[in-house]
Amino acid sequence: MLTVTDEDIGTLFDRHARAVYNHAFRLTGSWSLAEEIVQATFLTAWQRRAGIRLVDGSPLPWLLVTAGNHARTEQRTLARWRRRLLHSPVADVEADPADDVAGRLDDERRMRDLLDAMRKLPRAEREAVALCLWSGVGYPEAAAVLGVSETAVRSRVSRARSRLSRLLATAVPEGIR
Repeated sequence: MLTVTDEDIGTLFDRHARAVYNHAFRLTGSWSLAEEIVQATFLTAWQRRAGIRLVDGSPLPWLLVTAGNHARTEQRTLARWRRRLLHSPVADVEADPADDVAGRLDDERRMRDLLDAMRKLPRAEREAVALCLWSGVGYPEAAAVLGVSETAVRSRVSRARSRLSRLLATAVPEGIR
């Protein structure tokens, strides 16, 4: 038996951490899990520092056995999680975020095309479209804000729709529609 002081734990770690790490990797096949096992092994060594067994004067065999115990514990934990996942109800499949990104890019492209077409309209028609079609303001309210009759606003929106329809039809290549 070896009684290790707090200062000796650092030395013990410096001497044997690489060997414990490699052993843990060989047991698990995962570098990240091996790191966790090294941490758990040296925490156990610190907690049981009064009872570390030496084999031929070295604590390494004790550390490797302790690492093996932690590896088995981790593997049992993973097996339990896998069984739970297999027996848990299947959740609704979420949409692929790539579809959302592609949709956003398409929306931006279409909006740029629409804004390019809108810039070709007279200002009065642009204002009527922005208020009534884009912002949902009613024709009477738009007429009051713009200082024109409701009939004028309806006429501007109608003309803008026709012009935009023509402008956007010519802006999109034939094979893409």
